[in-house]
Amino acid sequence: MIIRECNISDYFRIHELNKNAFGYEYPLNKTKDRLSEILNRKTDKVFVACIEDTVVGYIHGCDYECTYSDSLKNIMAIAVDERFRGNGVGKALLDAIESWAKECGCCGVRLVSGFDRVGAHEFYLHCGYINRKQQKNFIKIFDK
Repeated sequence: MIIRECNISDYFRIHELNKNAFGYEYPLNKTKDRLSEILNRKTDKVFVACIEDTVVGYIHGCDYECTYSDSLKNIMAIAVDERFRGNGVGKALLDAIESWAKECGCCGVRLVSGFDRVGAHEFYLHCGYINRKQQKNFIKIFDK
């Protein structure tokens, strides 16, 4: 397995991972456009895990800056192809973001996870993360 920074050419597999792991039906062309924007930001990093030149997982992290904490990195998404789970792929992706956070002088890494993703929660706990609190997630979508 190789962990490397994401390239725009990885958009198709990221689209598939988002659909299969999270159930997101976001259009392929928009996935490519969004990934391109994200890859050009200095505040974000996307790493992919490759086995035999196939992307089998990815993680997206970004700056988390607020008035009530020292600097953190925030994991926006982590997805691993279900055929490769349990083989260290997710841990290697977390390690990549954690290394980036340390290089940037951050005090840690945070993430939020859907309440029903029990297996993911067990994985995060196993990797040394703690569950600080329960939350609800609110969103407001604007009419176009």
